[in-house]
Amino acid sequence: MLNWRADRRLARVTTNDQLRTCDVAIVGGGIVGLATAYRLLQDRPGTDVLLLEKESTVGAHQTGHNSGVIHSGIYYKPGSRKAETCVRGAAAMKEFCREHGIPVDHCGKVVVATDESEIPRLDELERRGRANGVPDMRRLDPDGLREIEPHATGLSALHVPGTAAVDYVAVSRKLAELVQAAGGEVRTGAHVTGLERDGTGVRVDVDDGTHIEAGFAVTCGGLQSDRIARGTAPETRTRIVPFRGEYYVLEPDSRHLVRGMIYPVPDPRFPFLGVHFTRTVDGGVEAGPNAVLALHREGYGRFAFSLRDTVSTLTFPGFWRLASRHLSTGAGEVYRSFSKGAFTRALQKLLPGIRAEHLRRGGCGIRAQALDPQGKLVDDFVLAESDRVVHVLNAPSPAATASLAIGEQIAAHVSNAPAIRTSLAKR
Repeated sequence: MLNWRADRRLARVTTNDQLRTCDVAIVGGGIVGLATAYRLLQDRPGTDVLLLEKESTVGAHQTGHNSGVIHSGIYYKPGSRKAETCVRGAAAMKEFCREHGIPVDHCGKVVVATDESEIPRLDELERRGRANGVPDMRRLDPDGLREIEPHATGLSALHVPGTAAVDYVAVSRKLAELVQAAGGEVRTGAHVTGLERDGTGVRVDVDDGTHIEAGFAVTCGGLQSDRIARGTAPETRTRIVPFRGEYYVLEPDSRHLVRGMIYPVPDPRFPFLGVHFTRTVDGGVEAGPNAVLALHREGYGRFAFSLRDTVSTLTFPGFWRLASRHLSTGAGEVYRSFSKGAFTRALQKLLPGIRAEHLRRGGCGIRAQALDPQGKLVDDFVLAESDRVVHVLNAPSPAATASLAIGEQIAAHVSNAPAIRTSLAKR
């Protein structure tokens, strides 16, 4: 339970017009927004930071519905934002968890090539990992793979011992506590309904009637990032298209089949990693996910539907261009969503001994994937920056891993904004 502080900050909300002023308003209480608030208060003590989250708890969406993996950085193009922030962010995340007593399972992972055609792609992953500074990687032959994962099979594999598992909701709660302890405010149940430039600052409207006048705003809206950005970045042409990832979990008496994490070599045409096995920090093992179009950006029931979200996707030309290019792949993902047998067969490529009776349905997550009008899946992290606003427009995996590094970058931009320097200098 978070210890919500309501001292001098709440006194700034007047009973007549519900006006709140602050130096920096952050929209979105996922792990990236929280990491940004945390780093701002570390770098600039005394900054009046107000974080707004529409749900009743922090980390309620992508942060709380991912696989909990601390990624290593082998997948990402050298020089990209993902590559730079993932490697640095993974080290920072492990140190943060050690400092604050948050459990981390340093289980490592293997990326396995099961077909000759995948060997060149595995070579490329190894090259990227070394270029990105991923520590302690090593190539494995089939015997070496069996030493680490006795039940896995493959022609060649890449062992990445630095990959780990953590509970990102626990991390988010700790970040929220630290933000408040440093004098910031984390306000849940605060649904932002409007954001626009207003004179020399930014005006943020909340559904409870509160109007916030901030010197600077940062939006980390995740699944709603495109909608939040429209008020101050109307030139933004990307659209969030949500993809649903469904997991199975291994029954307790089958968990011995997986020691750490087992991944396939990913298809370079997609930002998804393919069905894989991940060990969770509580000792469980998840299998999946698939990747199917979601009809509700924030609906986690299997048949969740939102008319607004569905219309947003189906009226976007980029979606139809993407669908026309990858119809067969998409159909296969949908088939696996409804067929446990098909899902099991996909897993058996990595773990031949897995059987349908070893699996039961688990949870799901929804990935906020940015798509451009030409139907291209936006692969890297995307920030839209100005002198008064930073919008995080695309922050899919490994955003949780990289969150502390992303927060550091955003905080540096905000701290260097003239309005913030002037505000703090007056105190």
